[in-house]
Amino acid sequence: MIFKKGMSWKACYDEENERYTGEYGGIQAYHLYELTKEQFDSLEKKMSEYDAAKIMSEGRHLYMSVDDRCGPPYTIVFDDDYKQLAPWADVVGSGQVWPEALTDAAVELFASENNNREQRRRKKELRENSDSETGGE
Repeated sequence: MIFKKGMSWKACYDEENERYTGEYGGIQAYHLYELTKEQFDSLEKKMSEYDAAKIMSEGRHLYMSVDDRCGPPYTIVFDDDYKQLAPWADVVGSGQVWPEALTDAAVELFASENNNREQRRRKKELRENSDSETGGE
C-alpha cells in the first residue's frame, strides 16, 4: 500500500486491489472516501486539511461520523463495505448509526452524495427483494 499523509488527512493506494481511498478529520467530524487516481495524485503532503478535504469530498463518501456539539453525535455508513475498501483507515465512530432508510433518503436528497446513489439503490433493491422473499421478517 502506498500512503500520502498531511496534518489531519491520509490517503492510500491499495496496489493489490487497485483502489484509492482517503480520510480526513478527527473526533468532531470524520470522513472516509473512495477516490479516483486523479484525486489521489493531486493530494500533496504539505496540503491543508481544507484543500485535501475539498479534493476527497469529490470522491464517493463511504463513512462519516459527527460529534460537533450542535446536536447529538451520529454516524452514517454510506457503504457497508467501508472496512474492506479501506482496511488501513483509523475510522472514528460516535453516536448512533443512522438507519438504512434515513441514509437512503439523505443520499437521494443531497447533491453532495450523488456518487452513492447507484450503490445505495442497488442495496435497497436487494434488501426489499430479500424482505419480500422472507415475508418481511
